[in-house]
Amino acid sequence: MDARTDTQAATAIVNAAVYCCDEGSRSFNPGSVVFADGVIGAVGPTGTVEVPDSATVIDAGGRLAVLPGLIDVHSHSSLLKGYSENAQLMDWLPEYQREHQVLTPDDAYYGYLVSYMEALKGGTTTVMDMYRYPHKGAEAAAALGMRANLVPYAADHPTKHFFETLETSEQLIRDCHDTHDGRIRVWLGLEHITYCSEQMFRRVGELADSYGVSIHTHTSEQSEEVDVVVELFGDRPVHVFNERGILRPGSVLAHCVYVDDAEIAVLAETGTGVAHCPVSNMKLAGGTAPLERFWDRGIVVGLGTDGGISNNSVSMWECMKIGSLLQKVARLDATAVSADEALRMATIDGARLLGIGDEVGSIEIGKQADLITVDLWQPHLLPVALSEGHDPILWNLVFAGRSSDVRDVWVQGRACVSAGEICGVDESEALTEIHERTVDLLRRREGVPAIPMVAD
Repeated sequence: MDARTDTQAATAIVNAAVYCCDEGSRSFNPGSVVFADGVIGAVGPTGTVEVPDSATVIDAGGRLAVLPGLIDVHSHSSLLKGYSENAQLMDWLPEYQREHQVLTPDDAYYGYLVSYMEALKGGTTTVMDMYRYPHKGAEAAAALGMRANLVPYAADHPTKHFFETLETSEQLIRDCHDTHDGRIRVWLGLEHITYCSEQMFRRVGELADSYGVSIHTHTSEQSEEVDVVVELFGDRPVHVFNERGILRPGSVLAHCVYVDDAEIAVLAETGTGVAHCPVSNMKLAGGTAPLERFWDRGIVVGLGTDGGISNNSVSMWECMKIGSLLQKVARLDATAVSADEALRMATIDGARLLGIGDEVGSIEIGKQADLITVDLWQPHLLPVALSEGHDPILWNLVFAGRSSDVRDVWVQGRACVSAGEICGVDESEALTEIHERTVDLLRRREGVPAIPMVAD
């Protein structure tokens, strides 16, 4: 039995600015949240929420915000950042994959660990992650206490032999899906369409049906990429995916920057969601995803970092801000993507996208206590004073908030970060091990050639 299912004493956060991210986007200031045994038991205005006598009380004194844990719906763990730079996607991918060509399971563990440590300290409690040796991702996430949707990076093109296979993917489902009190879940993943055969696509659909798991891949990140797919397969990517049977309720496609109206209609009709990665799309000069057109068709959109390898950060705070600003400037509309909409993409919409919206993503009675506190008492987040019916706190959180502002993080009511410090591992020791492993990987990677994205 997972030790985290042990009985927990109640914790109460009082006199805080509480943003629920629920259906009505309720907020309470001053507000209080009470949780015990991993579950939220009460939320509301301070003074109306009963605090058990035995509860551990955190008095925010008006200087903390309480939010649902942030949810990163598309990431790639890695030991490397700052090594695949100043390149368009078609040139960037082969260079990035030099890491995968020499990666070992031990390398992968530390790649997961450094990525998850950074994410967790920034308030991310759930990540959907595509990387190698995902059993090691389960180990790292379990050590830190966070949630991970592990999506094997699978391919069957003979030049891409260094990725996962459907056999290793199926074994991962058997070993890790819905383990660690439900915090570790497994989806089926496909690397780029040019790396995966039609037979592989169809087999993924069969396995998803058999095991009751969802499917994740990425597409239409750059116009040149779409052109290659059309040349190779005779149709645009979303249509190829649909014909090959992987689009369905619960499936998630990352990026979807260059999709036309017909493809958006297919996404809506099949119940396929979108993982929007605004910072990575900017850095790789991909473009701006058409969020308004997705929302108009009822397509669920969550926010993803795309991992440090293409983003140099796994900050969901940056994704919220950039995700809003990109839409404003692309549409020349200052009202596009409000602070509330950006925060919802990073919380409840991300949870809905991952199929866990009934469990996490908002602060509601009966949901699991995945919560974060944010220190508001610092220059870049002031003022915290409400006036003339306006609340500046939410806007400042989204447009000025930083990962370093996060003070406390709980997952299922258990502390994962306390006063800014990781609880699950010795951070200094872990960073030393991560550095040494990275230096060794770089030594082994020297001279390894990049394999073109589209190989003969």
